[in-house]
Amino acid sequence: MSVAKRIGFILELEKLKGILRKTKPLGLERYENTAEHSWQAALTALIFLDHAPNQLDALKVLKMLLIHDIVEIDAGDVFVYDAQARADVAEEEDRAAIRIFGMLDEPLGSELLALWREFEERHTPEAKFAKAIDRVNPVIQNLAANGQSWVENGIDRDRVLAMNSQIDGASPALWRELEKQLMEADFFQQ
Repeated sequence: MSVAKRIGFILELEKLKGILRKTKPLGLERYENTAEHSWQAALTALIFLDHAPNQLDALKVLKMLLIHDIVEIDAGDVFVYDAQARADVAEEEDRAAIRIFGMLDEPLGSELLALWREFEERHTPEAKFAKAIDRVNPVIQNLAANGQSWVENGIDRDRVLAMNSQIDGASPALWRELEKQLMEADFFQQ
């Protein structure tokens, strides 16, 4: 178990602070970075774990959300509403996961790579919950900022509803509230 390798891995993760996303933090003019997003997603999961329809392994969910976007160090952030770009970057993200988690000694590197793949494949209750929670903060941020990234990128209400309806699987009560706010939002172009 090499402490030096773990330090190198942590330093590599510093690069997440330089990967910008399409959403701005509430009240700020700059775009959020991937490190901020991952932290907030993990915190959101912690807050809503008791709303999950199934009993979940909380630590597994939190681990997934803390590492889910690490691949953006190599592959960059791809706008979630750009389906073609998402498909195009999948192999690059897998290579990035192998490289980055490979910086760690075994068995930790393999454990984190397996968790990342589980998150991406969404076959387990924990992965489905984590993937759905990953969508919550961009919705909340956009609702609070008059649809900032949706308006800037021409995303209509129907696309937002379709992309984010998976939140219902993580927390039906949370999705009902967000869906209500989305339906009432007046910033979508008609």
